[in-house]
Amino acid sequence: MSEPYERDPDAIYRRSFQIIRNEAADALDTLPPDVEPLAVRLMHAVGQTDLVADLRFSSSAITSGIKALQGGAPILVDAQMVAGGITRRFLSPQMSGAGNEVIVTLNDPDVADLASRMQTTRSAAALELWRPHLDGAIVAIGNAPTALFRLIEMLKDGAAKPALVLGFPVGFVGAAESKEALVKAAPALGVDFIALLGRRGGTPLASAAVNALAISALGVKDQPSREDARL
Repeated sequence: MSEPYERDPDAIYRRSFQIIRNEAADALDTLPPDVEPLAVRLMHAVGQTDLVADLRFSSSAITSGIKALQGGAPILVDAQMVAGGITRRFLSPQMSGAGNEVIVTLNDPDVADLASRMQTTRSAAALELWRPHLDGAIVAIGNAPTALFRLIEMLKDGAAKPALVLGFPVGFVGAAESKEALVKAAPALGVDFIALLGRRGGTPLASAAVNALAISALGVKDQPSREDARL
């Protein structure tokens, strides 16, 4: 006879967010109200409730991200996996979304040659193909530290500014350093950002951040409130 387990998807969803809010209650209390739902969704994406201490963001990050999405801005991502994790129905006009395009250029046939000529990774070289789309875009980097480093270089050199940079590269070489560089450079560049310091990151976090912003842009409540979670 099999062990009993929860089978109701709605119950699983509700209970998951209740657990997160209970375990991370003190940390969540330190966040601005508009950042809190995004932080909860990040924790939900990776099953870790200790992320808040490493979360960094500009004061107008959420506002800028929501405004950009509502205005139809494209979403530029560094890997197909990040694109795949973005829930398109949250962007769909059928749900009152703006139908934002999700753009990933990593597999463009020109990228390998660009990387060879630039003597860098394909992930970094692929950002050259973002240039026509950067102005006012949402940028979500969830894999390659070199992509985030290259983005910062491009912005310092005068490339068009995105509305928001979501910095979640993962790994042991350059990940922590690239996010620290973003946090340090963003104020002078006049760019809003959200980043998770340290080695942790990856596709689930980058995609979850986009999804959280898209849900907020729709004005949909899809999580129990902190009061509900403590019942």
